[in-house]
Amino acid sequence: MTDEKILLTREGLDKIKLEYDELVSIRRAEVADKIREARSYGDLSENAEYDAAKEEQAELEERIHKLETTIRNAVIVSEEEMSKGTVNIGLSVKVKDLDSGDEEIFTLVGSTEADPFEGKISNMSAVGSALMGKAVGDEAEVQIPDGVIRYKVLEVSK
Repeated sequence: MTDEKILLTREGLDKIKLEYDELVSIRRAEVADKIREARSYGDLSENAEYDAAKEEQAELEERIHKLETTIRNAVIVSEEEMSKGTVNIGLSVKVKDLDSGDEEIFTLVGSTEADPFEGKISNMSAVGSALMGKAVGDEAEVQIPDGVIRYKVLEVSK
């Protein structure tokens, strides 16, 4: 199995590394303590605390593995790629909806960093992929379930 490269901004990779460090250095020890304590209660076959702690440990190890894979396969979007004046990962783009006149600002990020509530959209999303490579003044059409949204790129910035 070939691991797929994961596009990230430097900020996104740093955030992932911080979470990884916390899970490995702090949370692992906390969960191990919970398991030790639950084990001290005796019969493991009827020990709900032990079962819950083991489940928490499994979820923690799964998250750690996922973060390790992300870090190992991370490709940082270079400053050079970000300074070409076109929409790319790590940049913000101000667009105008040509039908409603509304203006929005999106920051394009790799799918791992996407958080629509913070205005961070994936380069793989419908809007993100339609805007990738566009420059100020370019228009992009985004196919959505209700039809098509037409955006005009107003500004590209860091």
